[in-house]
Amino acid sequence: MSQAHAYQPIPEAEYLAREETASVRHELVGGELYAMAGASERHNRIALNIAFHLRSSTRGKSCRAFMADMKLRQALGTVFYYPDVMLVCDPEDDHPLYKRSPCLIAEVLSPATAKIDLREKWQSYRALPSLRYYLLVDAERLWAKCYSMNASGQWFEQELSTEDHVQVDCGDAHLALTLEDIYEDTGLIV
Repeated sequence: MSQAHAYQPIPEAEYLAREETASVRHELVGGELYAMAGASERHNRIALNIAFHLRSSTRGKSCRAFMADMKLRQALGTVFYYPDVMLVCDPEDDHPLYKRSPCLIAEVLSPATAKIDLREKWQSYRALPSLRYYLLVDAERLWAKCYSMNASGQWFEQELSTEDHVQVDCGDAHLALTLEDIYEDTGLIV
């Protein structure tokens, strides 16, 4: 006969130690581990394109671009996500395993992650005082949406067309991202 065991959420220190040696990455939400789904080549190219443009605009500046292996820590260590791309401009956000104050987060949507990225993560991310941009990019079709916060703290959403761009102004990083920049070499831009 099986026995019931008291539920024990995984503490932050144990999670961080596990992730350093894990063969599969996990996100931590409310003390629960969730294995990360694998990504397609197109998903990786899109994330790399965004990170490339962010990195190019931050050379020699205080802002730093990060890709999928850098964790985002929220809610006093009970939530850790692995965003596809982050831009961090806070010089005090210097932990080597995770960041706490991104200005921009980009998530590449796949069939396995789209609902989480569009609802759960957006709800969680917008609680970050530092966040100014949340970029969502579909890996299966030509579609991107950016949520951006204005100076009054109000969020606006912009679905990008081929003529549009997202103007990113974080710290000393200033750049414009177009659909062509995001989808370069993916087969989705003609």
